[in-house]
Amino acid sequence: MSAETAAAEAPHALVGDRHESVELAVFPPAIAREEVQSSGRVGAVAYPYRVYEAEVEVDRPLLSPRRDRRVVSVDCSRRLALRADTVPEFETRTVEDALVLPSELSPEQADEKARDAAFRWTLRTSILADVPDVEFARVADAYKLFWLAERPDGDVIIDSLDGSERQLNE
Repeated sequence: MSAETAAAEAPHALVGDRHESVELAVFPPAIAREEVQSSGRVGAVAYPYRVYEAEVEVDRPLLSPRRDRRVVSVDCSRRLALRADTVPEFETRTVEDALVLPSELSPEQADEKARDAAFRWTLRTSILADVPDVEFARVADAYKLFWLAERPDGDVIIDSLDGSERQLNE
């Protein structure tokens, strides 16, 4: 087998693993799979997230240190750090017909993204005399589910938390 043939037959790293049934820690969907309008099957795509409750301590001259709490959600598939108000609840669930996307970040890389985001957000609210201490009080790994629905006018992907839809081929 040539190298070109092997490369063509090898799965792309971003494709993920398809499972008929898989147990995952997920953010509970607000939109149930059964509620999705479809002319065919409704599949699931699981995006990996790592969520942090960070405690940031900023030293202040002549004053006691200022302590802030930040919640950072790292989308490990798109490599983005997002701000959140609270650490979302998650539950372990069996998900049928699911494509589980791999994390594009190691736990250490995700930690660094979260630390950097907490630092940057602290810079916006405090005048720093020194680099703030960022410690993680809580870290959780979970998946956000998206529903893939077959429709006559084209397949759509639906966010299971807010119900937003977009054409799959956009």
